[in-house]
Amino acid sequence: MDAILKEAHELISGEKPFRFWELLLKSETRINGLGREILGDIDERAVISGKVFLGRGALIKPGSLVEGNVYIGEGSVIGPNAFLRHGTVIAPGCHIGSSEIKNSIILQGSKVPHFSYAGDSVIGMDCNLGAGTKIANLRHDGENVKVKIGGRLVDSGRRKLGALLFNDVKTGINSSINCGAILLKGIRTRPNEFVK
Repeated sequence: MDAILKEAHELISGEKPFRFWELLLKSETRINGLGREILGDIDERAVISGKVFLGRGALIKPGSLVEGNVYIGEGSVIGPNAFLRHGTVIAPGCHIGSSEIKNSIILQGSKVPHFSYAGDSVIGMDCNLGAGTKIANLRHDGENVKVKIGGRLVDSGRRKLGALLFNDVKTGINSSINCGAILLKGIRTRPNEFVK
């Protein structure tokens, strides 16, 4: 998974919108070959199923549920009461609190600490999702999610696709981020803001 994290870091550091669903597809393919390896600590009140890689110094706190295949990097803290679903890749040094993450890539130093949801998304380095931030990943009309790149809407070919957050994005509490949204480096949202 190191290659996926490296590629995500390089793409996000370029600060130019890209077809982030292609990165998710690579990650989904690679994570299916993940083996189970536990180098960190798991509280006895956490539940782990499937193939999970837990890096050195990483910790899964009480009440957390991890449904593999999931990769958790060195020194990351999960929980308490977090829900990590299949396909999730967490880089080193992240904190995921009482939140749900599904099939997403979260880069180094980012935090999703309180009552948030991120599905089918790529979150850059040093981001912070304020309490109650939700990233939508499904259109209600059943159509594929479209993403604005280079001034035009591009069909992702995916029915489920969240958002791309570049490095150092911070969201205010209860922010709602629409599927297919791109938040450029350093963006700040206000509390209760809706981001298209």
